[in-house]
Amino acid sequence: MLMVTLVNVFIVITAVIVHYEFLSRLSISREKSLLNHRVGVVFGVCGALTAHAVEVWIFAFAYFVMHHLPGWGTLSGEFSGGLMDCVYFSFTTFTTLGFGDIQPHGPIRYLTGIEALTGLVLITWSASFLFLDMQRHWNSR
Repeated sequence: MLMVTLVNVFIVITAVIVHYEFLSRLSISREKSLLNHRVGVVFGVCGALTAHAVEVWIFAFAYFVMHHLPGWGTLSGEFSGGLMDCVYFSFTTFTTLGFGDIQPHGPIRYLTGIEALTGLVLITWSASFLFLDMQRHWNSR
C-alpha cells in the first residue's frame, strides 16, 4: 500500500507541476504580448485546455502501466486494455464526469479517486487564472 501511495503522490505532483508551468508561461507570454485582449483570452483558454489534456495523459499512462502490471489492479467493462481506453477513462475521471462504462478494481481505484480530486482542483485553478486574466485586461464599463 505504501508503494501505491507513493506512486499516486508522484503522479499528482507531476500533474500539478505541469499545470503550474503551463499557467506560468501563459501569464508571462500574456504580459509580453501585443495581442488584442480578446485574442489573448482565447489563447489563455486554449493553453489551459492543453494543460488539462497533458495532465489527463499523465494519468492515462499511469492507468495503462498499472493495469498491465500484476498487483496494481485492473480496469474492466467496456475496456480493451489499450492506451486510448485509458485516456478515455482518465478524461471521464479527471472531469468527474464518470460514465461508469469502465470500472477500476484493486489498488488502481485509489488513483481514480485522487485523479478526480486533482482534476477538480486544477480545473478550478484554470478558471481562477482566466477570471483574473480577464479582469486585468478587460476594461470595466
